Amino acid sequence: MSKSILVVDDSASVRQVVSMALRGAGHDVVTANDGHDALGKLDGRRFHLIVSDVNMPRMDGITLVRELKQKPAYRFTPVLMLTTESEEAKKAEGKAAGAKAWLVKPFKPDVLLAAVARLA
Repeated sequence: MSKSILVVDDSASVRQVVSMALRGAGHDVVTANDGHDALGKLDGRRFHLIVSDVNMPRMDGITLVRELKQKPAYRFTPVLMLTTESEEAKKAEGKAAGAKAWLVKPFKPDVLLAAVARLA
């Protein structure tokens, strides 16, 4: 079943690779280039999952999670952090903000798709 997924990353190449993997698995994908851009796309449409980087300009991924959890329409939308950050303290900060899962870059598309299947 097709899921609607928002992919948030400041790297165009990462957005492209993640989008290709997700679209190849039959999902609908919307992209944003940072947390601020992503918040603008949370306009009431339903997203089954948000995949976000942590380190981005203007608004990082953890701040994005905190902000979207304040929006009633997105309070229960799962967030997968896809990032180069692997420290336990950063993971704990993400979890405290409301992130449901953490995947470290570089990633294998099948691992990403397995995580999406569990979360979305």
